[in-house]
Amino acid sequence: MKIRLASAIAAIAIATAAAPAFAQEEASGPITVSGSVGLVSDYRFRGVSQSDRNMAIQGGFTISHESGPYIGTWGSNLSGWGTFGGANMELDIIAGYKTTVGGATVDVGATWYMYPKGFDNTDFIEAYAKVSGTAGPVALTAGVAFAPKQEALGSWYDANRFGLTAGEAAFAGTYTNEGDKNSNLYVWGDVSSAIPDTGLTLKAHLGYSKGNTGLGPFATSVAPTGEYADWLVGADYAIGGTPLTLGVAYVDTDISDAEAAYLQPSFSRGQDGIGSISAATVVVSLTAAF
Repeated sequence: MKIRLASAIAAIAIATAAAPAFAQEEASGPITVSGSVGLVSDYRFRGVSQSDRNMAIQGGFTISHESGPYIGTWGSNLSGWGTFGGANMELDIIAGYKTTVGGATVDVGATWYMYPKGFDNTDFIEAYAKVSGTAGPVALTAGVAFAPKQEALGSWYDANRFGLTAGEAAFAGTYTNEGDKNSNLYVWGDVSSAIPDTGLTLKAHLGYSKGNTGLGPFATSVAPTGEYADWLVGADYAIGGTPLTLGVAYVDTDISDAEAAYLQPSFSRGQDGIGSISAATVVVSLTAAF
């Protein structure tokens, strides 16, 4: 059963994000530089594999000023469905502003998602706002991200035109609604808590995406079925005396097998119809912060 917006918002207080964290910082005057590099068994973006259920190398850094503004970049190798017509790489440019209001941290900004060597209309921008705070030993975050109408998120394969389903049109390489533009809304929540004197941090995540239905140029999409939920539960272990963190997480979505098959062949492992890239999996990661 689909988790609709109202129920997703109601559950947002019991969730945690799967996005990479830049945990270790080196301050020099008013400027702080932080970053990380890591290896993951599967790059899952909002529950959907961008690396064809294979390993990925990821990393990035952020430069922030004590007055609040920051800029950063983050990248990962891709494979299968997640390449979006590019050179098997995602490169994000991030800019924002962070401040403290009444004991809570407010963070607003935007991310430009780029796929080097891909066509310009496979890149897209998304604005976000996050509020973070603590309740005793528990860290909480609630966020919303909105991508305005753009071609990368359009329904280029329109099931209502020419008698073709989105999957049939994609298989034939035929756009039925070329140049269409669409938007997408994503809401999520995070919760995490460190276990004292163990190095362990427990975490969980719940997200809900609603917007672009179908696939844009080269299968670009942040909500390939138009509406779905994703979740994560796991733990991180900080290895004492090193900058390393070992993580393990169970990741899943409510995208059904029928919905995944509807978007064949692009929405599948190896783009050949074998194995869903939205099914449940366990992701293992090793990250070094600097």
